[in-house]
Amino acid sequence: MTTPTPFSRLLVANRGEIAVRILRTARAMGYGTVAVYSEADADAEHVRMADAAVCIGAAAPRDSYLRIDAIIDAARRTGADAIHPGYGFLAENADFAAACAKAGLIFVGPDADAIAAMGDKAGAKALMDRAGVPCVPGYQGKDQSPDRLLDEARRIGFPVMIKATAGGGGRGMRLVGREEDFATHLTSAKSEAQGAFGNDVVLLEKAILNPRHVEIQIMADRHGNAIHCGERDCSVQRRHQKLVEEAPSPAVTPDLRVRMGQASIDAVRAIGYVGAGTFEYLLDADGNFYFMEMNTRLQVEHPVTEAITGLDLVALQLRVAAGEALPLTQDDITFTGHAIEVRLCAEDPAAGFMPQSGRLDLWEPAPGIRVDHALRSGYVVPPDYDSMIAKLIAHGTTRDDARRELIAALDGTRAMGLRTNKDFLADVLSHPIFAAGGATTAFIGDHGEALLETAAATEPRAAMVAAALLRAGPGSRLAHGYPAPLRLARDGTEYQPVVQSLRDGLARVTMVGQDSLELRVAGIDGTRADYDLGGVRRTATIAVGQARVTVQTLGRCHDFDDLTFAPTVTAAAAGGDGKVRASMNGNIVSVEVAVGDTVAAGQKLIVVEAMKMEHTHAAAVDGTVTAVNVEKGMQVSTHAVLVEIDAT
Repeated sequence: MTTPTPFSRLLVANRGEIAVRILRTARAMGYGTVAVYSEADADAEHVRMADAAVCIGAAAPRDSYLRIDAIIDAARRTGADAIHPGYGFLAENADFAAACAKAGLIFVGPDADAIAAMGDKAGAKALMDRAGVPCVPGYQGKDQSPDRLLDEARRIGFPVMIKATAGGGGRGMRLVGREEDFATHLTSAKSEAQGAFGNDVVLLEKAILNPRHVEIQIMADRHGNAIHCGERDCSVQRRHQKLVEEAPSPAVTPDLRVRMGQASIDAVRAIGYVGAGTFEYLLDADGNFYFMEMNTRLQVEHPVTEAITGLDLVALQLRVAAGEALPLTQDDITFTGHAIEVRLCAEDPAAGFMPQSGRLDLWEPAPGIRVDHALRSGYVVPPDYDSMIAKLIAHGTTRDDARRELIAALDGTRAMGLRTNKDFLADVLSHPIFAAGGATTAFIGDHGEALLETAAATEPRAAMVAAALLRAGPGSRLAHGYPAPLRLARDGTEYQPVVQSLRDGLARVTMVGQDSLELRVAGIDGTRADYDLGGVRRTATIAVGQARVTVQTLGRCHDFDDLTFAPTVTAAAAGGDGKVRASMNGNIVSVEVAVGDTVAAGQKLIVVEAMKMEHTHAAAVDGTVTAVNVEKGMQVSTHAVLVEIDAT
């Protein structure tokens, strides 16, 4: 018989939409709730939502949520008797689980031994191999010397994957196609792994090209019961991080589902695992599946499983943590319809998915579907954490029903003021290969450029519509026939629309290289603008910030710098002056040059870490370094001058 471990107050050791989602279920189940936060999150939604909240860090917000002692002290001070780690930060930290147990706190998750066993990717593969779970050929040895790793890569055969053994989320992971590139990628992977996980140990795996990424959700209790809740397909990724997830997988047959599910349950029982977990597999074109890793926690994409099963996975976690038996068996698990989730990220797809931080001027999620978020209009997205800011989940009778519903929801969502991947996600869902269920992990690499071209093609006309809304709306003082020129810019491309007032409230907008358009602004109410174009009434959303205007019409969002009253930018100021500027707020993790060095255009100079990823800043010109304005460990803001080069 197992001993019950009831609790009454739950502390959530996480932030943002993760914390909000867990707090919602905890409160519905009658538990008292406690939030923790860094100073960067003092005004965050999860802080407002909890019954009590404790600040656990100020000096280094990115590390605050990793402070085990501070979190346990917060539990003691607020009377919390259980801690849920969320599904990030400390969720897979064995030391944290052990510290909770030592402090007499219920840890909502597996015990420290299970986390340690499965958190070490090399050790986990050995365990799975012994449990009969198919694994990808590779090297998981202790010898981490570059020469040994290169020899093993040659033995495995290129292409190979380099993976950090201590973590996930694409950090510390590199695909190496050629032997001559191995050393560079190894150094980069180890550096990123050390920064993200405090551990630079890596393993090598044979790269299975163009596979599906399919995972199995499991749940196990202390009474020996274990179930799986079906699979999720997470193949659409960028930088080895998931963007789109769905359940069930278009590539998994009922027979394959049974085999993958049973393999996962066998593995759970082999290691005595308790709690929620996810087995991640690569699925090749022939239906063979290979174990990649087990995440000893709930996944970001768990809502699609909840949608097709009707289960609340967080509620099951809490019941298992309290010592209860699972309230259902495998035969009770049924699957209804199809669900698709997209991750809305503060990032710029056109700039290599560069993370963005700053003020969200307008946030209005589309009604009618599940949206997991912790946002509001005016919220400032900090640079210290992951770029994902929300998740949109659609559930339909068929896959195509869910897909169309999610496209409509993305079109109807207002996330304005900083760049997001919202439109890119809608284009992914609309792509014929995705629509047919054929997307693999190569999808973004193969089709991302074409998707971005689709988005860029609508930009000039959007600039013209924005100009008309700014200059010709109700109450406009634009004189009849008087031309009003504007300068709107995005990523170095400048648009110069000219708005001219006509009779009967019409306005004509002209711009070099574009057909003119005539529209009538029927009304503007706050951020909503109604206008007639070509005999069709349309609705746009317009948000105006400091020297910035964002317009969303026909579902697509465009943001522009308003340079109308700004001085003309010279070629030097645009980047030809030899000054290398920070592309985002972040932390300097590497300085590769010194004053006096001769550099070539494209040469790596500075590496900045932002939102858990490393971003290389290279020289734009050939020349000699005359100033290095940063050092390792410094925090920098967007556009800060990092290095100055005297061009040759």
